[in-house]
Amino acid sequence: MTVQPRRRNVERFARIYDDQIAPCWGAPFGKLLLRDLCVPPRGQVLDVSCGTGDPAIEILRRMTDGSRLIAIDESSAMLDVVRRKVAALGPLGRKGVFFRTESAVPRLSFADDVYDLVVCNLAICEMPSLESALCDFARVAKPGGEVRCTLPLAGTFAEFHDLYREVLVKHDRHDALERLELHLARYPTSDEIERCIAAAGMTGGIEIEEFSLLFRSAREFFFAPVIEYGPLTDWKRVAGTGQDLQEVFWDIKEAIDAYFGTRAFQVTVRAGLVIGKKPLILALGSAPDYALDPDDLPVESVTRPLRRVDDLDDDPDDSSFDHIDTGLPWPPHDIADGSARTTDAALDELAAAEAALDEEAQSAAEFDALASGRKPGKPLVD
Repeated sequence: MTVQPRRRNVERFARIYDDQIAPCWGAPFGKLLLRDLCVPPRGQVLDVSCGTGDPAIEILRRMTDGSRLIAIDESSAMLDVVRRKVAALGPLGRKGVFFRTESAVPRLSFADDVYDLVVCNLAICEMPSLESALCDFARVAKPGGEVRCTLPLAGTFAEFHDLYREVLVKHDRHDALERLELHLARYPTSDEIERCIAAAGMTGGIEIEEFSLLFRSAREFFFAPVIEYGPLTDWKRVAGTGQDLQEVFWDIKEAIDAYFGTRAFQVTVRAGLVIGKKPLILALGSAPDYALDPDDLPVESVTRPLRRVDDLDDDPDDSSFDHIDTGLPWPPHDIADGSARTTDAALDELAAAEAALDEEAQSAAEFDALASGRKPGKPLVD
């Protein structure tokens, strides 16, 4: 899901994300990622693009003494949120967790064969290449380690995409139809993901689970934060600019309200969990044999890699990481749980802030038909 707020608004966006996007979007994917997840004793865990802490907080609860959780994110504002959450855990959150402001693109800065578990909730779908990202995650995992990633799959938002396609056909917009198909191709299929797992040198597969998002109207749909700061920017690019954009989205809005009437507009999300296992390496000097089952190997034939924690020593003053004990602000008393619904007041506030938070948004005039609820070109009636 594309999220690109202006830098000066990153703190406000982090709050919006944590309060209104994460509960209905990140949390269901995070729950899938955590299914049957076990952190090995004294395990080293890397959370790539941890956001505001889902599922990092639950992973921390499952860790045993001597384990470490390294959480990275390119947004320092997101990390500030998860730091406050960890601080609120008390003793549970005061050791074994480290944070770093860092992007996973173009590649992770960590050494090879370090982590027992590498997790990434949703961010892999924003990386330039799914295959290269999985290869990099596999690189930093220890032999025998596990890589877990979640992402939306082909078929996500299918109800909206079907309406979008119908409207573009009605407008004879063949150029936009081609752009829509290119956009849909960014949602991978199961077969594509399995190919990427194999290309990364891992064994494993994908688990799929569906859930739904409900919206009371077309207006709520377009201005719900999960849509407004997610796929809406790409959907606008498909339609074009100016009058073309207004006319297409006006007809989509009318179609949603006409088809669903007083019923909620429901869109399906196909959530995928990628689970990859990095094969164990045979005795020193021999090539990996991925056809062998490690369980069938004699113990003496398996070489355990040396622990490579050059940048993860036990010194809490290590300047490369921010330890949870280093003067963190205490969290607010009422961190909001968020809601899959969006109130009218919140919609109005977020709609007004759209241009400030989305640096690639079209001008207000190009999208005023949807915001004001009037047909493009029709004067506003007092």
